Amino acid sequence: MSLQSTSPTQGTDPFFDLGLLPALCRAVKGAGYTIPTPIQLAGIPLVLDGRDVLGCAQTGSGKTAAFALPILDYLLREPRERGQDGVRALILAPTRELAAQIGDCFSTYGAGTSITNMVVFGGVNKNPQARALRRAPDVLVACPGRLLDLMQNDGLRLDDVEIVVLDEADRMLDMGFIHDVRKIFAKLPEERQTLLFSATMPKEIERLAQSILFEPERIAVDPIASTAEPIHQSVYFVDSKQKQSLLANLLRGEEVERALVFTRTKHGANRVAEKLERAGIPAQAIHGNKSQGARERAMAGFRSGEIRVVVATDLASRGIDVKELSHVINFDLPNISETYVHRVGRTGRAGASGIAISLCSDEERPYLRDIEKLTGTRLQRMILDGQPLPEAEPSRPRPPRPQHGRGGGGGRGPARGHGRPGDGRPRHDAPRTLTGVAQATHAGPRDGAPQNGGSHVNHGAPHAATGERTDGARPARRRRRRRR
Repeated sequence: MSLQSTSPTQGTDPFFDLGLLPALCRAVKGAGYTIPTPIQLAGIPLVLDGRDVLGCAQTGSGKTAAFALPILDYLLREPRERGQDGVRALILAPTRELAAQIGDCFSTYGAGTSITNMVVFGGVNKNPQARALRRAPDVLVACPGRLLDLMQNDGLRLDDVEIVVLDEADRMLDMGFIHDVRKIFAKLPEERQTLLFSATMPKEIERLAQSILFEPERIAVDPIASTAEPIHQSVYFVDSKQKQSLLANLLRGEEVERALVFTRTKHGANRVAEKLERAGIPAQAIHGNKSQGARERAMAGFRSGEIRVVVATDLASRGIDVKELSHVINFDLPNISETYVHRVGRTGRAGASGIAISLCSDEERPYLRDIEKLTGTRLQRMILDGQPLPEAEPSRPRPPRPQHGRGGGGGRGPARGHGRPGDGRPRHDAPRTLTGVAQATHAGPRDGAPQNGGSHVNHGAPHAATGERTDGARPARRRRRRRR
């Protein structure tokens, strides 16, 4: 495919106006997308300019395209140098499903070009992955655990990596992968472009960003830890023993086209799915103990409509991207408030409407209060068995929060909000945001000190909302020698 043939004209294609090659614009249009989302409007020009980016965006905001498109643009414009025979772009994702989804995006947008990509994750035979990596794909999408294994035991080197993306960094933290991530970054070239995306921004992620990003531009598409406006959120107060029957009644509603049900444990997911099957509601469970083949078959049936209900744990749900997912149901409320944001973000994607329903037992009420405090949204109280729900919630002791490890791998990771003690360095302030509108700010050098007395993008960088340059020209891509 010619990169310049049948080029769109300026003003007729908003993706072309962002500076992307015509071939990529055609691929995006062929995938059914015509208007960039706010995170794409803000992020694509910054990545094209070679800047490090710290992005905070909800699930379903279009952030995968916000980094995939400019990465493909760069790889097409800048051929490999002589002797450069390794991976050029590395994307780290926390789960197999999300890694596969990102790989599919690169394949879709890069169709018809010479750019190759590969996805590696655990749970499958490593040897075919090691052999395929010897062919040096341009883009490698990987889960941290399997990538480290390939680096340590199969000789995979990352010396040629020019761009690295850390996606869903807060989920990496939840899963205990942050230490693995730091080991991987220690093996990357110092001269590189780094992009970090996270739906929430806990302090440990802020510290990680300070250590791996160089003078990052910060972009945010909605208040941190907010939920999308098109999602209608409600809660039923119900005894734990009545949850299963209430769930079955909800799922029998004609308005439920496809539903994703969340449980806190793998055993709970199996139990809920089995009881739904006995109640005549086809359902499949997805969690870390399921084989990759079983998970893929379940998701294929879910996308085709053969299966209307999938019951999943939080870790297994990452990367689930199903169009027309009408309902998300929290069978168990999460004991980590930020997890709620990730869960309900499975519906109401890309501006579509969605419904999120939570089933809250008495012992889970403290979790509900934390969720409403974090999101700034009071969930609509629903009526159960014809009786109005109590507005006054009794004060109850908070249940202990368990430590979270690697999702069944045996390791124990840090609890949310607990990392290494502060090292005394000033930290970046949280990015200012405008609800529904992306805003880019300049985070300054790694020690957090602002430069030029301002926080907004200047010095000829793209405008956050329009992607237009203030000086009318696109500069040469910058590759900065990083400081330690």
